[in-house]
Amino acid sequence: MGNTQSNSTNPRFALAKRAFTEKKLDDLKLLFDSLAAQSHTNGQYISNSVFKVYIGVEGPLGDRMFDLVTQKRKDKKLTYEDLVIAKGTYEKGTNDDIEEFIYQLLDVFDDGVVGRSDLEAVLTTVLRNISSHESHQSESSSEREALDIFLNAANLTTDDKESAESCMSFEEFRSWCARLPSVRKFLGTLLSPRDSGSEVPMLVYPENFDPAVILLRKEYAWHIGGALPQDELHEWRLLYHSTVHGLSFSTFLGNISNDKGPTLLIIKDKEGYIYGGYASQPWERHADFYGDMKSFLFQLYPKASVYRPTGANSNLQWCAIHFSSESIPNGIGFGGRAHHFGLFISANFDQGHTFTCTTFGSPSLSKTHQIFPEVIECWGVAIKRAQDNQDRLQGTVLERFKEDRHMLNMVGLANSSQ
Repeated sequence: MGNTQSNSTNPRFALAKRAFTEKKLDDLKLLFDSLAAQSHTNGQYISNSVFKVYIGVEGPLGDRMFDLVTQKRKDKKLTYEDLVIAKGTYEKGTNDDIEEFIYQLLDVFDDGVVGRSDLEAVLTTVLRNISSHESHQSESSSEREALDIFLNAANLTTDDKESAESCMSFEEFRSWCARLPSVRKFLGTLLSPRDSGSEVPMLVYPENFDPAVILLRKEYAWHIGGALPQDELHEWRLLYHSTVHGLSFSTFLGNISNDKGPTLLIIKDKEGYIYGGYASQPWERHADFYGDMKSFLFQLYPKASVYRPTGANSNLQWCAIHFSSESIPNGIGFGGRAHHFGLFISANFDQGHTFTCTTFGSPSLSKTHQIFPEVIECWGVAIKRAQDNQDRLQGTVLERFKEDRHMLNMVGLANSSQ
């Protein structure tokens, strides 16, 4: 295009440009020109309001993102250089660069600390963005509950030097991101095409099924999905639910026997805690641990956390049926060791236990080590097959590259070759 060149002496701009091909720089200039035109600034800069529409985020989080992208100049003018520098850091930088950017992003009130009020503002925006994918708005009590489960995953300390408000250190922020991969993904993709960090799997269950008894709310599904690859975020199908099928191990195995893909086991115990595990392999009879490093444990209530394998051992999945030896407990479980699992439900489906587990680096998932299930449900994770991807790749070039298509949409050219 010829207009991506600049006489700027800004070393950050020169360095950021090296992260992109000439075509990508042309695409970024095309995007900038479109957004600047919408801003009615004679093509000079992008306004705050137009930028927030582009990233799909309003409120304090959108304002903070604009402030960081414009390098805190406070002149309310987002230039082409700003866009290249931001994308070079935010999308092409090292993991440390990206996490430092996100940590600054969380400080939405720009007081130098990431406090509880900052996290509440950010999470409120994120969760409302997730809810916007449905036709109805969440009730205030439900929204507050969803907000609290993510806040409860953060270890906040009180900074007596500044104020009484609890705050999050950078190291704790990194741990928080590991426990909440969905939040990390959302905040790490705001400059990418909209919805790239907002995937909520389609939850499929029988038409005559009462959705009020389902444990897997959309916020929970989004939370768990943050730890899964893109091809497993398409559709999750309800295979078993104890309120309909009874607390029965044999019924559970019978219902899932035809599903050979990954599954999500979710438990609500009599203490009101909700948690479970992602099983990457089918539930089949074994006399020992099996599975692979894709499995993980998670908590959903009263706090949300994901615990991936640490590599300490390979004691991942457990499924023992009709063994008479006391050394082989009958039931299903994840991690730890026999009789001391990270999570275990006995073959009677009436009790189990959860202990601190080195396999996943997880704590006890419930209030007490011994658990008594109240509700158990299992979802089959449908994997988007290679053929689906091949069908998609047979489309036009514009269909194959979502970001390019998004940018061309901004200038009304997306359908010009169709």
